[in-house]
Amino acid sequence: MLRFMARAGFGASSAMNDNEVTQAATQDNERAGIVPLALASVIVGAVTGAIGVTFRFALERAEAMRFAFVAWAHAGHALSIVLVVLAAAAATGLAAWLVARFAPMASGSGIPHVEAVLHGRLPPAPLVLIPIKFAGGVFAIGAGLALGREGPTVQMGASIAHAIGRFFRRNAIDCRVLLAAGAGAGLATAFNAPIAGAVFVLEELMRRFDMRTTVAALGASASAIAMARLLHGDLPDFHVPAQPFPGFAMSGVHIALGLLLGLIGAAYSRAILWTLDITDRLARRTSVARVTARASLIGALVGLLAWFAPDLAGGGDVLTEQVLLGRGAMAGVSAMFAVRFVLGPLSYAAGTPGGLFAPLLALGAQTGFVFGRVCLDWFPGIAPATGDTATFAVVGMAALFVAVVRAPVTGIVLVTEMTASFTLLLPMLTACFTAMIVPMLLRIPPIYDSLGARAAAAKR
Repeated sequence: MLRFMARAGFGASSAMNDNEVTQAATQDNERAGIVPLALASVIVGAVTGAIGVTFRFALERAEAMRFAFVAWAHAGHALSIVLVVLAAAAATGLAAWLVARFAPMASGSGIPHVEAVLHGRLPPAPLVLIPIKFAGGVFAIGAGLALGREGPTVQMGASIAHAIGRFFRRNAIDCRVLLAAGAGAGLATAFNAPIAGAVFVLEELMRRFDMRTTVAALGASASAIAMARLLHGDLPDFHVPAQPFPGFAMSGVHIALGLLLGLIGAAYSRAILWTLDITDRLARRTSVARVTARASLIGALVGLLAWFAPDLAGGGDVLTEQVLLGRGAMAGVSAMFAVRFVLGPLSYAAGTPGGLFAPLLALGAQTGFVFGRVCLDWFPGIAPATGDTATFAVVGMAALFVAVVRAPVTGIVLVTEMTASFTLLLPMLTACFTAMIVPMLLRIPPIYDSLGARAAAAKR
């Protein structure tokens, strides 16, 4: 018996030693080349930050020119509306033509393409994508399409990162890690949100936590935001008055807001896919001419909207800022929401560079504003516990993002960094939980999974 016990103990000790050896070997592999990878990620972030800020400056200039042009047209002859419509159609058509002619993978957000590259389904994009994504994004978003700046910066950052990884002769695994880190740096630059950029890499792109990915993501986001703040400033994107800490008694209200935004997010995801299907049927041949004509038609409609309501066109930052500051009547904000709910999917169907995040944040803020106004008007007793409509608008931004993208940590961190609303973490967490559950129960996949599957099916 003693001999048997000794042999069993020896066997257990051997197995334990084998496990320790395996763990040690894994740790050695993770540490191998970590310093060159970290240095490369810092360079990736700095370059991505510089290009991302330049892109943001170009968008701000293009938006100012659009407002000035519309104002000039209103001061002229009545037929000046034709000039506004033609200008928007020409800019949108040019953006779509550049994409279709030189870099088809630059169409739309670019995040589904980045995810496909990371999972080995597609090769990395060539460097020509960077100028096409940059110019196409400026033309399309500057023309007034309801698209976000984060899509172009994410995809440009990924392309920059892959090129730098190849330049430093990193292996295929490290190039893939750098590519994801560059995409996160692009998101960080777009919204001045460094932690959200790193979390986006781990939660949405790579969907795993490991040392090499974490180091690269943090290094790239940190250097990107340092460059962005050096050039663009340190303030958060939105200026929100300080909000009180909502009490636990308000959890039921935030759950109800999350349920509402879960339903809206499910409908918005369906609207994007439905609009893409409709526009594809109208132009079954994917020739450059047909793609350009389709985009020009959408641009003309956006130009018509810009003539009658200039503030409703564009990415939506102005609209988000207004509701966060509590400006606007409930009926007016509801009407803006209805228009933007249609404009977002229609703009995405144009096939030009542009993301989904910024329009989502605007819709979420508007929904939260209207919901908060109803609560405060119908139940005035809750006002001391909730503050004002800004609380609901901030929570709405995060909840709608989570309902559509299905990346809860990224959504909460992103909105917190953009608004500096650190006191609203608990209501955001509550609303995002229910907003995420609703589309899952309705069996509606995350939007980027749907877009990726749709793109893969189109290539078959």
